[in-house]
Amino acid sequence: MKKAVEISNVSKMYHLGEFSSSTIKDDLSRWWQRMRGKGDPMKQLAAGNQQQDKIHWALRNVSFDVKEGEVLGIIGKNGAGKSTLLKIISRVTAPTSGSIKIHGRIASLLEVGTGFHPDLSGRENIYQNGAILGMQKAEIDRKLDEIIDFSGVERFIDTPVKRYSSGMYVRLAFAVAAHLEPEILIVDEVLAVGDVEFQKKCLGKISDISTGQGRTVIFVSHNMTAVQSLCSSAVLLKGGALQSIGKTADIINDYLNIYSEIPSSKLWTEDDGPGNDKVTFRHVRIIPEGLLTVEDEIAVDFSFNSYMTTGHVNISLHLYTLRGDLVFATVSPQQNAVTALMHFTCIIPGNFLNDETYLVTIMVVNEAKAAYVFEEALKFEVNEVPRESGWLGKWPGLIRPTFEWKVSKSEG
Repeated sequence: MKKAVEISNVSKMYHLGEFSSSTIKDDLSRWWQRMRGKGDPMKQLAAGNQQQDKIHWALRNVSFDVKEGEVLGIIGKNGAGKSTLLKIISRVTAPTSGSIKIHGRIASLLEVGTGFHPDLSGRENIYQNGAILGMQKAEIDRKLDEIIDFSGVERFIDTPVKRYSSGMYVRLAFAVAAHLEPEILIVDEVLAVGDVEFQKKCLGKISDISTGQGRTVIFVSHNMTAVQSLCSSAVLLKGGALQSIGKTADIINDYLNIYSEIPSSKLWTEDDGPGNDKVTFRHVRIIPEGLLTVEDEIAVDFSFNSYMTTGHVNISLHLYTLRGDLVFATVSPQQNAVTALMHFTCIIPGNFLNDETYLVTIMVVNEAKAAYVFEEALKFEVNEVPRESGWLGKWPGLIRPTFEWKVSKSEG
């Protein structure tokens, strides 16, 4: 089978702080130096730079091939290098070293805001994107009605896209990328912005593109259910390096094993906790410690030093399964912003969660904006209660609440 994408020993280095190797100017400079036989200036700078803490390798010596007609999943925790790799494949930026060979026309759906001109209308952006892909106007004309219908933004198609909501933007961006018939379609986590029904519609379209039309898809997601259903093979990245590659089910198992490193309790000093200039976490923990069952009341307990002085502060707490399914999101009451140690406890009632392993993400919100997001702050496992009789299998669903029931009988 022919190769659609060949990735050979790709590395990407960024200079933190005042230096950066991610600009178009740097990429052009490096290309010009290589053309003159002078070598890669960024490599030379890295070799001579004694302040190694200013260097961040987003990718290190990543190599693999993507076959024509394959749907390949790229998975890994945040910071693993997934988005950087997609930007290199999409030619948004160049690798520091290594090479990428692309055999076919690429359409990329990376982050919201990529690819559309904000001052152009939705209709004008469709034609502009088609032209970038090398399509003739007549080809785009034939696809126009189908794109607009799929996107669901008919009423706003002649409105500048800068007035679109993020959901509308993603709808149109995906419709354009999927319908203008690229040989290779790249889809990042951006689909998570859309509503559930549109996500299902997009996943169905991706499946049709690969199985029905034989085109290549590279798909990045934290939702392992979607990866499992769509992808015939997968790649796992960890810390910028290729961890494993193979059948999707095997690679997902490798991915889930990474989470064994996340604790159910953690304590920091004032100087070494995760955070930024607004928040520094001091502790996170699950109460009670030890074995948890589906009948237990569970507390997510945490504190942080707050350096915020204006507006209000509240917490948005998100609970996920290891496979990336969002179980729920809940928001705390608002508090006045103060410079103080702030302590929060969220109580999850007993007989609510299913027997499953869960990840907790804590978002500190100040003046309706995220001040700090502590992703995958905690992990805990909820276990089934041993029973002598009754239901013995796995309960369906993300939750299994015990509700009040009313039953009546009347003699007929």
